[in-house]
Amino acid sequence: MKNKILTNYFYILICVILSSCSGTRLLPNGEKLYTGAEIKIITSEKIDNPGFIKKNIRNSLSIKPNKRFLGMRPKLWMYLKAGEEPKSKFKKWLKRNGEAPVFINNLKPGISSAIIDAKLFNIGIFKCYTEYKILDKKRTAKIIYISHIHKPYTIKELKYQISDNPLNNIILSEKENSLINAGENYNLDKLKNERLRIDALLKKNGYFYFNPDFLIFKADTSNIDNSITLRLMLKDSVNKKALTIYRINKVFIDQEYSLEENTDLAKDSFHFQNNIFTGKKTEMIIKPKVILRSVYLKKHDNYSREKHNITLNRLMSMGNFKFVRMNFTDSDTSASGYLDVNILMTPLPKQTFRAEIEFVSKSNNYLGPRMNISFLNRNTYHGAEILNVNMAGSFEAQFIATDKNFYSYSWNPEIELIFPRLVIPFNLKRTNSIYIPKTKFSFSYNFTKRVDYFDMHTLQFIYGFKWKNNIMKEHELNPVSISYSSILNKSVKFTSLLNSNPFLEKSYEEQFIAGASYSFTYNEQIRQGKKMQYYLNLTSEVAGNTLSLIKLIGGEKASTDNPLKVIGSVYSQFARLSIEGRSNYNINDKNKFVMRFLVGIAKPYGNSSVLPYAKQFFSGGPNSIRAFHINSVGPGTFNQSIDAKGFLQLGGDVKLEMNAEYRFAIFSFFKGALFADAGNVWLLESNPTNIGNPFSFSGFTNEIAMGVGLGLRIDVSFFVIRFDIATPFRKPWLEDNKWVIDKISLGNSSWRSENLVLNVAIGYPF
Repeated sequence: MKNKILTNYFYILICVILSSCSGTRLLPNGEKLYTGAEIKIITSEKIDNPGFIKKNIRNSLSIKPNKRFLGMRPKLWMYLKAGEEPKSKFKKWLKRNGEAPVFINNLKPGISSAIIDAKLFNIGIFKCYTEYKILDKKRTAKIIYISHIHKPYTIKELKYQISDNPLNNIILSEKENSLINAGENYNLDKLKNERLRIDALLKKNGYFYFNPDFLIFKADTSNIDNSITLRLMLKDSVNKKALTIYRINKVFIDQEYSLEENTDLAKDSFHFQNNIFTGKKTEMIIKPKVILRSVYLKKHDNYSREKHNITLNRLMSMGNFKFVRMNFTDSDTSASGYLDVNILMTPLPKQTFRAEIEFVSKSNNYLGPRMNISFLNRNTYHGAEILNVNMAGSFEAQFIATDKNFYSYSWNPEIELIFPRLVIPFNLKRTNSIYIPKTKFSFSYNFTKRVDYFDMHTLQFIYGFKWKNNIMKEHELNPVSISYSSILNKSVKFTSLLNSNPFLEKSYEEQFIAGASYSFTYNEQIRQGKKMQYYLNLTSEVAGNTLSLIKLIGGEKASTDNPLKVIGSVYSQFARLSIEGRSNYNINDKNKFVMRFLVGIAKPYGNSSVLPYAKQFFSGGPNSIRAFHINSVGPGTFNQSIDAKGFLQLGGDVKLEMNAEYRFAIFSFFKGALFADAGNVWLLESNPTNIGNPFSFSGFTNEIAMGVGLGLRIDVSFFVIRFDIATPFRKPWLEDNKWVIDKISLGNSSWRSENLVLNVAIGYPF
């Protein structure tokens, strides 16, 4: 009875809060709040895509109603609560962060109706009219726009009637790429985009001074079948320069340009391969031949906007310049049709020093500081090589749970050298990609001390390449990836733990990993304005095959029963593949629905019976299944106790994971999220270790862990702090009913400590 009374009071309190935050009761007398517009279309004809027409009408309405959140208008309430002339700091803050009311009296629906008619005209509805009516309530009002329309006019034919023959021939050569096709509805935006396409085509072929405004479309309409015949023509006022193909004459290159420098002062210069470099040769920041690898505008070549853009993008992607721009001027020659180009580059500081410190909190109750110190040289050998020297260190401890006061620390020096080209023993033909391929050499050492457990030393060397097809497709190939790990100073506790778990013991054996990896990434999330965005990452890795081949040639055959060694250590042999896919559905600018699917499989073979610990799959934690502690899910139905093993979680050979998250704006830089995560890791059936159930297609669905939760994010564009709290809905290790939804008891402190997991992290989970 008492709980029922408390519940009723809670509901009453919620209703009071919701009603008080609506903002309408604070409106001035006589004013009514505008709550939005309703769109109606009336027609006697069959319309193929009424949704597209309504969308165009709605987009033409520039004034939007006050923002709402869960039926409330908190920003409006803040603004009105502050008053006209707030005195206190708090009320000034309310006013500044609030939102002024949008009154119906301030709108001009008659003008909006005319704008709607103009918008409909642009999509082929030439004979229409829009009327409106206002629907009043006690404190609010909305506008209903009623558009009387007909079926949009369609394109019957596009005729090319360009008076300049060379120009006409170029346009006709790519006629099949036209954006305007017979049978499609008339659309003014498409006509504009077609002019831009033709302008880009002409600039690619040397027409430097051409402008899309020089092209006009003339239309002949037919009221019989609502069709249009378009004629593409040149304006009569086009000047001679716009119809001239221009060539490159002199190329000036200044890689020490400053916006503040006095342009009247003459600079020293020297010639190199038909180009003029400003500055003294001995003082050049980057060698001329290195710069010229990215300069595609050559003396005597036709001007090309495509080569213009390639040059700009490649110079910027080198990572040595803050700004790059080009100035073109008519060349001072007796012959016409020549351009001089000035390539002006503002360099970044050659050397930078950076220090960062952050505080890390993990869902397994470990927390502590992390620090990174780095030195960057952007032009190490005067060939735009980037040298990055890092020293990272961290300390983490567990201050709560059973194994409190456990701690560990690590330090990780790394040297990375990046060349703005492919460093390979043979030559490749230069491509027209706007991105420079890069070669990376990386050498690192990592020391980790798990107090009362062990000391781990890891050396790693990587030689690899990175290149892009376009802004969305990126490849990374590491043909050489070598790492060597050794564990020293094993404690009695750690040795006893390994002896009791052969799988964990094998995972922590001294390992020598020599292999290769390849990664492909397709990312549409960088394309702004796209409603549905997709992301795909495929990563593959193999190790130990070359070493096994060498050993086989020498008369030794790899075997898990008697594994072979290199430099005194057992080497690993395995194949690993993982695929991650994401889809972002952008509902609007403030809200989106995101889904992720991840599948991974790895197979030890030959010289290995178990994957190295670093190559296993794990599940659980702030970027995984957030209702479970980090790396604590699985394998299979195995129940890992975080308190019992601390940081020594078990991984698997197979991973399946699915995540769904609805992200919404609260106000200002505060964002919210509702999410659900599911998945697990498993060992393969061929793995002899008896831990959990091995993966099987017939039974894995019954072994999925699942959790749900909500999050608060502080998103200030350049960084995101994320707080996610989640609880399990399904625990795969339970024998009978694995669903635990009916066991939720928020009022029980014991339940909360065991089932509520708080994740604090930087950045979004995916």
